[in-house]
Amino acid sequence: MDAKVKEWIRSHKDELLKDVKELCAIPSVKGAYEEGKPYGPGPFESLNFTLNLCEKYGFPAQNLENYVGFADFDPSLPPSLDILAHTDVVPAGEGWTVTEPFRVIEKDGRLYGRGTSDDKGPLLAALYAMRAIKECGIPLKKGVRMIVGADEECGSSDIEKYYEKYPEGEMTFSPDAEFPLINIEKGQFRAMLSKDFKEDSALPRLLSLEAGIAVNAVPQKAVLRFEGLELEKAESAMREIEKECGVKCEISGPAEITVIGSSAHAAKPESGRNAGLSALLLVEKLPLHPSELLAALKKVSKLFPYGVTDGSGLGIRLRDPESGDLSCTLDIFHVDPKHIEFIYDCRTPVTANEENCYARAKASVEAEGLDYEAKSIVPPHKVAADSDFVQKLLRAYEDVTGLKGECLAIGGGTYVHHLKNGVAFGAVLPDVDTRMHGADEFMDVENLLLASEVYAESILLLCR
Repeated sequence: MDAKVKEWIRSHKDELLKDVKELCAIPSVKGAYEEGKPYGPGPFESLNFTLNLCEKYGFPAQNLENYVGFADFDPSLPPSLDILAHTDVVPAGEGWTVTEPFRVIEKDGRLYGRGTSDDKGPLLAALYAMRAIKECGIPLKKGVRMIVGADEECGSSDIEKYYEKYPEGEMTFSPDAEFPLINIEKGQFRAMLSKDFKEDSALPRLLSLEAGIAVNAVPQKAVLRFEGLELEKAESAMREIEKECGVKCEISGPAEITVIGSSAHAAKPESGRNAGLSALLLVEKLPLHPSELLAALKKVSKLFPYGVTDGSGLGIRLRDPESGDLSCTLDIFHVDPKHIEFIYDCRTPVTANEENCYARAKASVEAEGLDYEAKSIVPPHKVAADSDFVQKLLRAYEDVTGLKGECLAIGGGTYVHHLKNGVAFGAVLPDVDTRMHGADEFMDVENLLLASEVYAESILLLCR
């Protein structure tokens, strides 16, 4: 890559890390609407912090009513390359051991904190790539625009606001996934299973089960509350569940049991340990009075067997060579004596459709006597691997890292899912699990610097 640009990035490492720490210290989890703050105070603060940083580094920025903003490398050039990133984060969750979620620390060459890898660290790596080119005095012939969103984790309504006003760039990449390059994103659909009951007060009984904080994250914690159950009689069942599921069960109150698993992104549910599903299995082993509620919970376990993430319980197991396996995970759990409600997240390969996926899942759920509610499948996204755009990005990646560049298909849906010529490009290096959406999320400092170099080289190949 350009030696001068590389030297600039390396010499500004401490400044980059300072900016990452300050941005990640903002708890930018979506909150309730406030006037002038459509996603609540946290996303408002993080969006404005980032846009102010863009201005500070010489990139004129615009804020679109605190939904989304953007900054141009050179406002005199029409945007050709868009870099699409976000400053909102998933909830902090529990189970952090290295630091508190919004107190970012550097330890053993890593930055720990919520947002360090998803997506505040990568966003700033891309911003520093733009800054390096600008401060090295390298002119560009095509415009580069950094688009900064504040609602990616909860539906991407932010960029809907942007694209209502501005057209898509000729090329778009989002530094919100992993290297080398993702040109295929699976389709997606989510559905709710529910049922109402007449309350059965016979004891001992389950009063409540709550698990899950986001539909796109495997639940790390489940809390069960009981009435009339002698908890010492639950010890044997708790130890069995710990052994079978690899989770931790503990008595956390006079009539309460907490199950602790491990979270994971819904696109890779196999890498987590679902506390909610473990809790359902525990309920089956406890000496509770038989009820219609317990029978329904057993049916939910049948549809979503613990450790099975391919949708086979719903009858929708699918695979194709281009995009791989379907994945399905039950992530939101709510149970009380009169009502149960569960929400699952399913990532579908390119061969999935309404008939072989949506309709089959609906039939399977309703066959168990449960109510089913879902929207249509969000179709998959694909950009040609042999396009000039993709090939130049892969070339930049290979030149900087020395690693093989190739196209990937993922289950995650990124900002570019609905863009004609958009791909996800980094920033996490291959075979590194940064615990996105989980406890102790991190980003390796060297990974951050390499990503900035890759983005700088990409801008130069595409726009100089």
